[in-house]
Amino acid sequence: MRPLAFFLLLVSGVAAAPSKFCSTPTSLPTVDLGYEIHQAISFNETGQYYNFSNIRYARPPTGELRFTAPQPPVKNCETIQKGDTGSSCPQALAEWYACNLALQKQVIKSYSECGKHLIPPPDPLEREDCLFLDVIAPRAAFDNPSKKVPVMVWIYGGGYAFGRKGLDGDPSGLIERSKEVDPDGRGVIFVTFNYRGGAFGFLSGPNVRANGTANVGLLDQRLALEWVQDNIHLFGGDKNRVTVLGQSAGGGSIMHQITAYGGLRGRVPFQQAIIQSPGIPLLPGNKQQDDLLQDFLGRLNVSTIQEARQIPYEALYKANADMVAISPQGTFTWAPGPDGSFVPALPGTLLAQGGFDKSVKIMTAFNHNETEYFTSRDNVNNTVFVDNLRATFPGAQNSVIEYISKKLYPPVFYGSQPYKDFFTRAKLSLAEAGFVCNTHYLQKAFSRLGSTYGYKFSVPLSFHGLDVFYTFFNGPSEVVPASASPVALMLQRYLVSFALTGKPNAHAEVDMPVYGSKKQLLELTTGSLDIITDSSNNER
Repeated sequence: MRPLAFFLLLVSGVAAAPSKFCSTPTSLPTVDLGYEIHQAISFNETGQYYNFSNIRYARPPTGELRFTAPQPPVKNCETIQKGDTGSSCPQALAEWYACNLALQKQVIKSYSECGKHLIPPPDPLEREDCLFLDVIAPRAAFDNPSKKVPVMVWIYGGGYAFGRKGLDGDPSGLIERSKEVDPDGRGVIFVTFNYRGGAFGFLSGPNVRANGTANVGLLDQRLALEWVQDNIHLFGGDKNRVTVLGQSAGGGSIMHQITAYGGLRGRVPFQQAIIQSPGIPLLPGNKQQDDLLQDFLGRLNVSTIQEARQIPYEALYKANADMVAISPQGTFTWAPGPDGSFVPALPGTLLAQGGFDKSVKIMTAFNHNETEYFTSRDNVNNTVFVDNLRATFPGAQNSVIEYISKKLYPPVFYGSQPYKDFFTRAKLSLAEAGFVCNTHYLQKAFSRLGSTYGYKFSVPLSFHGLDVFYTFFNGPSEVVPASASPVALMLQRYLVSFALTGKPNAHAEVDMPVYGSKKQLLELTTGSLDIITDSSNNER
């Protein structure tokens, strides 16, 4: 396995289970997309589904299209596209993240061994021409499309800096659960896609808006979702029954899609959303966004975005990777920033103001122990805590830092606070600011409009991202042992039931409650399923 792909499997916590394919290329079906004819790359005999892999959904974002909104593909019907060449968008990892994962996996023994050497070299599959998607279509749906089936679209996470389609796992388990839950046994179609990350996807600020397009990674996502609306019927899918789901930056991306344009440009290109541990970094104001841009351009020895479009890809890759490598603890440097258009403000603000698509049905989730490996072990006193706050929230006024450190998370360890020492204090502050509060914003906004659902993932060790193993469960593994298989299967049934019916409780042992005025969630542990009150509904 190539080094970066292997490392990303390690840090994402999910290794895709191998599937057995036996069909020959000549026996596989094709789909006429209007701009190209695409052939399935394989047929899974066990799961009875076709895999249409590496379908182009946008032109190569290179040259003059670099740092601009994605453009629809150019028509090319001369040859049948087989999708046999994979790709991922340029990747970048932070040293702190690589270090903490290496410690967790016992690759190294102490922080003294940390360094950039833990970040693997580029994978040969990484390139700018990366805007492709995969469609996994059950044979029953594809071969008989008269009754179209629901669609689940996965948006991967990765700190808005790394990740790629297919990395988080094989959707065979989800598709199988969907067939079990679906009375017709047809199940769902599964789609996932690449989008630009890091500096390639998330430049923002006034100078970007004047000379390019901000947040093009979000626009990649929107174009892929619109592609689903335009084309999924060709695979047997129902464009009016699309559920997007995503974790971490993928969940945060869904929040940005729901609040796009402040909700003023009609409905989003999906009907439902499952939002797991949504990550929304608090990217600061215009000055800080422009400072990042100038740092990036300076590393390229250019002064404008237009000049950067002429720079060789290798130089841009290095500049982006170097900036992400030195990201402050808990961050990855780049993230969506307010741009006056697609992102008029951060999602939490827009949700509070009513600036979002109110037609979407939602399910939210967060983990019990989100930030174990986001939190520095150097948090041993209040000075370090405050210094880390300043690094995490650059540009925050002293009064804000003081309020966070003294009022929201005071250094009191005598039982009156939900933490016992400086480390758990830092861990809680990062978890709430980075992930948990975002689910609260969603529930507060949407539960007023109708029935919403949510769950808390408390299966040991409940690290950020561990639930992705369970989402893509395909049988017991080192991460999901046989003892945890029942809860993995149940989680999948909740997810596919929501996609199929808008409610999560078909085939449920314990019904996931409506969030409602009681602020109720379902808590998943290895041994039980319990109804609890949402802990994020607190004064902080």
